[in-house]
Amino acid sequence: MSTDAFVIGAGVIGLSTALRLARSGLRTTVYAAAPPHRTTSAAAGALWGPHLVGADDRVPEWAAQTLEHFRGLAADPAAGVRDLAGVAAAPGRHESGPGESGGPGKSGGPGESGGPSDADVPPFLRGADGLSRCDPATLPGGFAVGWRYRAPVIAMPDYLDYLLAQVLAAGGEVRLGPPLPSLAAAAARTTAPVLVNCAGIGARDLVPDPDLEPVRGQVVVVANPGLTEFFVGEGSGPDEVSYIFPHGATAVLGGTQRRGDASTAPDPATAARILAQCTAIEPRLAGAPVLAHRVGLRPVRPRVRLAAGTLADGRAVVHNYGHGGAGVTLSWGCAGTAAGQVTRLLG
Repeated sequence: MSTDAFVIGAGVIGLSTALRLARSGLRTTVYAAAPPHRTTSAAAGALWGPHLVGADDRVPEWAAQTLEHFRGLAADPAAGVRDLAGVAAAPGRHESGPGESGGPGKSGGPGESGGPSDADVPPFLRGADGLSRCDPATLPGGFAVGWRYRAPVIAMPDYLDYLLAQVLAAGGEVRLGPPLPSLAAAAARTTAPVLVNCAGIGARDLVPDPDLEPVRGQVVVVANPGLTEFFVGEGSGPDEVSYIFPHGATAVLGGTQRRGDASTAPDPATAARILAQCTAIEPRLAGAPVLAHRVGLRPVRPRVRLAAGTLADGRAVVHNYGHGGAGVTLSWGCAGTAAGQVTRLLG
């Protein structure tokens, strides 16, 4: 079968983009060195909300488009998307939030009254439903400022399976093969007139892109003791965060934000720290059976790279990578933008 678009990468960005392309009637092939369950996306929590993503004025619109998409998917049990209530909290009044500028501490201090306004709502919460300040007395020990809201929480293994099935149902093709050392090597594998680079952290070598930095994330998956709300809490340092994301029978506990660390092997000491911190926040987690350990490398760069270019052989490439910790949050919006660029390139 001839191909219109050759998508590199089978994480949430690659599969979302491939699905948009296939549904628009384009003959689409996804090429990946690892199946979806072995990508960084599979290790995500994943709670909607821009996180560890570079300054980019396109992010709010992409996030809003993806939020609307997830709200629609919440009605489909197969998608693994749940609309849940929860809390984002910080130790006190300061200027950073969970993984990006402007977090819970940006609002007034503990005990401040009045409804939220655009001026004091943390940027990563804008667009969330039911947003209100928390009474500090209701927060776990060590946290002084918090926001309660509703947002989609996505069970990534289920969601990746759902996306893969949708790509195939729309007529797309998925191929697994050896890692691609360069865009030239990718071009040699297809006659498609447009390549779409959704390689995530792999784009650091594929392009290559020296601005792309791995930020290591490690999580622990446990049996859910009955939790129905999520929690995200800042630590005392800018790269410290604890989170609890319930997914039905399981819960994902985190986490880490280690810049420049490209190890994908779970660290036992880190896992123990995650379990201890999350149990201190939610005592019902004490003794919860550990089911799995996951590690992913967030592809962080100063700005999301979503733009068209030209390969050495004259064919076109559309780059769609560098989403940091916001790949899930921006996935559907970025997929739409990338698909639009591919369509224009194909005339």
